[in-house]
Amino acid sequence: MNSPREKTSFRSENDALGDDKADRELVERSRKGDPEAFRAIFERYRRRAYALALGVVHDRDAALDVVQEAFLRAHRHLGDFEGNASVYTWLYRIVMNAAIDHVRKAGRRKTVDYDDAVAHLEEQSPGDTAALIPELMRGNPAKEVARREIREKIDAALGQLTANHRAVLVMREVDGLSYEEMAKVMKCSKGTIMSRLFHARKNMQKLLLESFGENLGGES
Repeated sequence: MNSPREKTSFRSENDALGDDKADRELVERSRKGDPEAFRAIFERYRRRAYALALGVVHDRDAALDVVQEAFLRAHRHLGDFEGNASVYTWLYRIVMNAAIDHVRKAGRRKTVDYDDAVAHLEEQSPGDTAALIPELMRGNPAKEVARREIREKIDAALGQLTANHRAVLVMREVDGLSYEEMAKVMKCSKGTIMSRLFHARKNMQKLLLESFGENLGGES
């Protein structure tokens, strides 16, 4: 299916890092005014861009707006691509910044149905997710019934994080970026990324403890 709502990580497909040489050729053609070249870039990365945006803005319609804005920015700034990073990393940075800008401008966050993105988080990073939500999904005979409630509470907790904290969680837990890659995207030091991620996880744990209470401790 070609729906942008496919649970596809910005980094999970074989061409996530892609044939960077081919990507660079598309960028060069786009710079020279070839609209089909930029369309090819859009088609290659739009679903992954949507998944990334959704993880940050927490709203499907807003994620579509972010993707549109991000690719408009990318097109306007084709001349700024210097080739120091891959086209993939360059686009990722633009999408992430557009998503963070949207969250900051929105001012307030809405609680929305985020099942797809949370399920993706659970599938992509079982170890890290388990660290945040220890044993919640294990040993519980009513876990299928409780799954919806658990996701809603995770969703609400994510919605209370700052834009930067939500961004680093998405990059690390969902997309599996390294600290170095995250630093390039956020244009900050590796130490800053590690600090943000530490505090993001700590805040997430606190919010989940408040939401789940003693159940977060892994009762059987």
